[in-house]
Amino acid sequence: MTGNESARRHTRDDVAETALRILDDYGLPDLTMRRLAAALDVQASALYWHFPNKQTLLAELADRIVGRAAVPAAGAGADWPDRVRGEAAALRDALLAYRDGAEVVASTAALGLGGAPAQQRLEAAVRSGGFDDETAARAATALLHFVLGHVSHEQQRMQFDSIGVLATGEAADPLDETDSAAAFAFGVDLLVGGLHRLRDASAPAAADRPEEISRSRT
Repeated sequence: MTGNESARRHTRDDVAETALRILDDYGLPDLTMRRLAAALDVQASALYWHFPNKQTLLAELADRIVGRAAVPAAGAGADWPDRVRGEAAALRDALLAYRDGAEVVASTAALGLGGAPAQQRLEAAVRSGGFDDETAARAATALLHFVLGHVSHEQQRMQFDSIGVLATGEAADPLDETDSAAAFAFGVDLLVGGLHRLRDASAPAAADRPEEISRSRT
């Protein structure tokens, strides 16, 4: 069987979904093209028919992980702070649904790969508060960095806990939280609060502009 014939036995979707299962079962370090090929019963070279390299495969996995984030209960008609909180929480849940999910998304974002759906959803939520595009983009980036960092730490802690290597007592991780969801929500609230302050600070300046224009015409 030729490489092309072997590749056509499976679709791009087959390859990506199998890779997600391997990621969940074994973790990112053990998600190799050789292991993936074996799971699909094809030669490793056949995978490159669908994905030219492992980085593009991981970018596809990142987009799928983020793409499965639930639509927040706070819909388009909700206040912008609730939309931002909802999108951040939905992204956290999506990342936690897959082993090493945060690391996969963070690594592909750092390389500028994938479709950046997480950034886009967070930007839309911030922009609904009347913020300009530049502010929305910067705020979404800050939020995304927080979400990825927080979930990455959560997932590392869960893995260490599963093999019984977590420290206790004085040597315990100072970032450890007994309620990770509450700690996450607190962090998001800090960022939302910062946006509130930025919005309040810019409001008086915007309100003064018509008066300044009027004075300039007299």
